[in-house]
Amino acid sequence: HLLKYNFLGTFYLCKGEASTFWSFIRSVSPDVCNIYVSPVFLTLGVDEQTIIDVITKRTYAQRREIAFAYERRAKKDMITALKAALSGSLESVILGLMKSTTQYDASEIRGSIKGLGTDEETLIEILCSRSKDELTEIKKVYKELFKKDLDKDVAGDTSGNFAKLLLALVQTKRAEPSAVVDYEKIDEDARALYDAGVKIRGTDVPTWISIMSERSVPHLQRVFQRYKSYSPYDMQESIVKEVKGDLQKSFLVLVQCFENKQLYFAKRLNEAMKSKGAKEKMVTRIIVSRCEVDLKKICSEYKSCFGQSLQKTILEHTKGDYQKVLLSLCGPEE
Repeated sequence: HLLKYNFLGTFYLCKGEASTFWSFIRSVSPDVCNIYVSPVFLTLGVDEQTIIDVITKRTYAQRREIAFAYERRAKKDMITALKAALSGSLESVILGLMKSTTQYDASEIRGSIKGLGTDEETLIEILCSRSKDELTEIKKVYKELFKKDLDKDVAGDTSGNFAKLLLALVQTKRAEPSAVVDYEKIDEDARALYDAGVKIRGTDVPTWISIMSERSVPHLQRVFQRYKSYSPYDMQESIVKEVKGDLQKSFLVLVQCFENKQLYFAKRLNEAMKSKGAKEKMVTRIIVSRCEVDLKKICSEYKSCFGQSLQKTILEHTKGDYQKVLLSLCGPEE
């Protein structure tokens, strides 16, 4: 039997009477069956639901395999075909999924600093929430993709203490977690944060930057607990009192991510979807960038924090194919 499916061209599956498109597409390798892709792209119109099902239910590695198989058969680039077939928010999500997590982060950073003006919100979210290892990979991929150094681009597009903090993070000097808890150092850092901020008039920002960009995450979690024995305010309250603007936002994202990164993203998603003129770009960026990292944990934190599932909020605040693709990435409620 010849089965014809209209996904990015027409697939003809020619092995065995029981073969179906889905048995092919669910296999790890797109080459398990012989595939012939017609040279006429989407002759019967775009089947968005099939594209959503195929792309969102694969890992990035499997999506790349599908793209390579498509390119071999169709003699055309699958990304170009997707761009021609899709538009709007659905296109943004699907094209984002065709990049690795690191490529996506690097591209989002590049988009936030090129051209007129800077999208500080995106820059802060990515640079202040990624681990040392993730930032190291982002720097490498950024150079490969754009032939530019990330630190130079960040320095050229930001200024003052805000620039110094972002550059300190990009330099990836953060210590690795240690099996030994150094209580003396914890106390020393907690005291230094207090002495550099709430205790004095003004703020010794370089001390804050140094501690928050160079200490390991488990160490900082203990430092923030110890900090409360010196300061009448917790670390986040101190940041709000001591610094303003993008520097304040950056320190707050750092501290929130040190304490519970998945809760930080859950709150960002809630804010983005429930704000006036829902911030689709932010929702897309978070869900695409976290879907192969910790999206299930983000869903769990969301439900604990807001009393309803992320999936239900998506149903309430989005629509159409964009809603479908987000729900497919989040998976069923647990």
